[in-house]
Amino acid sequence: MRLRALSVDQDGRLQADSAGPAMNGHGETPTRGHHDRYKWIALSNTTLGILMAIMNTSVVLIALPDIFRGIDLNPLAPGNTSYLLWMLMGFMVVTAVLVVSLGRLGDMFGRVRMYNAGFAVFTTFSILLSVTWLHGAAGALYMIIMRVGQGVGGALLMANSSAILTDAFPPHQRGLAMGINNVSMITGSFVGLVLGGILAPVEWRLVFLVSVPFGLFGTVWAYLKLRDTGVRRRAHIDWWGNLTFAAGLVMVLVGITYGLLPYGGHTMGWTSPFVLSMLFGGVAVLIGFCVIETKVPEPMFKLDLFRIRAFAAGNVANLLAALSRGGLMFIVIIWLQGIWLPQHGYSFARTPLWAGIYMLPLTIGLLLAGPVSGILTDRLGARPLATTGLALAAVSFLLLEALPVDFSYVGFAAVLLVTGLGMGMFGAPNQTGIMNSLPPDQRGAGAGMTMTFMSSAQVLSIGIFFTLMILGLASSLPVALLHGLRAQGVPVHVATAVSHLPPVGSLFAAFLGYNPMRQLLGSTLHQLPHHTVVYLTGRSFFPHLISAPFGSGLHETFDFAFGACVVGAVCSLMRGGRYIHGEENQDES
Repeated sequence: MRLRALSVDQDGRLQADSAGPAMNGHGETPTRGHHDRYKWIALSNTTLGILMAIMNTSVVLIALPDIFRGIDLNPLAPGNTSYLLWMLMGFMVVTAVLVVSLGRLGDMFGRVRMYNAGFAVFTTFSILLSVTWLHGAAGALYMIIMRVGQGVGGALLMANSSAILTDAFPPHQRGLAMGINNVSMITGSFVGLVLGGILAPVEWRLVFLVSVPFGLFGTVWAYLKLRDTGVRRRAHIDWWGNLTFAAGLVMVLVGITYGLLPYGGHTMGWTSPFVLSMLFGGVAVLIGFCVIETKVPEPMFKLDLFRIRAFAAGNVANLLAALSRGGLMFIVIIWLQGIWLPQHGYSFARTPLWAGIYMLPLTIGLLLAGPVSGILTDRLGARPLATTGLALAAVSFLLLEALPVDFSYVGFAAVLLVTGLGMGMFGAPNQTGIMNSLPPDQRGAGAGMTMTFMSSAQVLSIGIFFTLMILGLASSLPVALLHGLRAQGVPVHVATAVSHLPPVGSLFAAFLGYNPMRQLLGSTLHQLPHHTVVYLTGRSFFPHLISAPFGSGLHETFDFAFGACVVGAVCSLMRGGRYIHGEENQDES
């Protein structure tokens, strides 16, 4: 059966065209008539897919204690920390590595086809995660592998959703579409925090099973309703480019991941030969990848796209924004769980859920700013809104730095709201500007590049934030621990040994909702008087002890986030005026 395309006559009526799809001045099929209904179908389906994928990057964060208890593994025991790190970061690493290649495949073989496969793959591995039967290290390894499979599905969804929306919406409505889609992308991570805190105590398998009904529905819905409306161009697969890019990026991200672990007598692993070989070796392979991409006829990574000013500036701003916010969530969660919530009457076991709840103002800011900024982008262009958004986010980091460690929640919530408004004001306009600048046959690859920069920057951001925080703690926490424990009658040799333990253990314990002092002192607690044990493991000793050292680390992390946002705002300002690929007489904004 031959498909008949729709064209538009001069009066705006749809007509059947047996010769093939009519193209407008941008090389795109027109979007009128029942195409108007299709674009909302595309928006709602891709929003569901992105929300589901991003939500699963954070739902595990809050649920980790229950997950590890369910498989009978202590993630803080020596030798088990790597399982913890890969459960946290494996999904993000896989997504960062694959989105460019999968976006390129979407350009070649159909974006909807790749996107549909993403829904199916993601749902399959969600089911496999929910039926985990192994325990101990074997159970953790199984779940990490299944999370990697989930990441493949997530990469398929993320790599092609923006391109599908750009194909479906006319240029004057893409800001609205990107605004709604971008809100689902950013808020999904915070929705996951609350959902994980609610479901995990009931049954940890629900954390993965909750995605299955949405995944099954989305898979069928996408298969029946979505269709390729963009330009598809057949090309040969750039095997050498794909292999070198994947190998180089994996090496760099693995190096960052293991750099967070202690090495020898050092608090972190940045001097480890393995970490250094991964980082420098990965950079060398990526340089080789760039050389390959200039030689092959059909490169996977179209370096020529960076000659487009709006694309290059938007991606640099996107990378810097992701650097500023990627580790923020982890640091703020630790701030809440390790210090503020226990000081205000919450047990350590309850802090994961309440940390997600108390961070809701950030989500509210994103929800308010995302769609509105998207609509305004269609009128004003990307530059004024995206630049103002990053500048506002930069101010919010200074305000966070000005807060005392034991803050008033009203002030904290107000600053989080400002942060959400700034990030929401930046996200949709920036993504719209990037996608509008791309040729129709390069939208999948271009969107994949953007997602790669963002995902890689988030992993790098976690490494930077944790490093700055641990360096801040390492300078003052050992002394505070030694004097605090000695004052409570803990033997000198025990207090000295505990004070010399890497601070990362205390951070991870607080992050997971474990009682840090119970983890640090272990069996020594049995040798102490009952009233001393109660005080040491209570809600006030550790939070008060760590407040001053933690505050020092906070200043370093927020200074970095402020600097990244300021430089990102400058890059956003340099993107030029309003630009839509294929249009003449562009409007300056």
